[in-house]
Amino acid sequence: MRPHHVHITEDIARLAKMMRENLELSPDFKVTGIAVNGQDLLNQLPALPSLPDIVLMDIQMPVLDGIAATAALKARHPQVKVVMATVFDDEENIFNAILAGADGYLLKDEPPQVLHRALQEVMEGGAPMSPAIARKALSLLRKNPVAPTPAAADHDLTDREIELLEQLSKGLRYEQVGQNLHISTGTVRKHIENIYRKLQVHNKMEAVAAARRRGLI
Repeated sequence: MRPHHVHITEDIARLAKMMRENLELSPDFKVTGIAVNGQDLLNQLPALPSLPDIVLMDIQMPVLDGIAATAALKARHPQVKVVMATVFDDEENIFNAILAGADGYLLKDEPPQVLHRALQEVMEGGAPMSPAIARKALSLLRKNPVAPTPAAADHDLTDREIELLEQLSKGLRYEQVGQNLHISTGTVRKHIENIYRKLQVHNKMEAVAAARRRGLI
């Protein structure tokens, strides 16, 4: 059985080297390369002999961050597993990473054996998370439960506002949404204010959760 192929996306060379060394401690994994940002990753993949099985993805990177890169990668190659490997454990990043299609979420300070076990788990269909991340993910679900409700609930959202919510549900940031919809970031923010008022919510996470409950996205 061949080792699982892993591509690392990390802009700090020292951390990328550490992750590579940790992976290469196990014969079950082979590192296919290192990308320094999300766009670099998307540019590198077509040149590889075959797609990697897993991408280890940092979040905060220049040019194209890990959340936007995850959404783009999953749109093109949904079979590639993406595991976030980051120092960010705040709720917004967890929420956006999950919406973008991440298959797992680990903190960078996990020891090698935990990393190996998590990557094996994701290849077996699991969704590995560091314990601290799992606790916050559960907290998010409690705050924004996705329960079935009638799809035809009154909401008075325009087609453009629903389109914008669909973009947000992919974990994209306002600037990226504006580029995709060919509108300014200021216009995006104005639409967001209207969406919050109509759905009676106070932030992006609540808006996406409310839209899902209503069957709008």
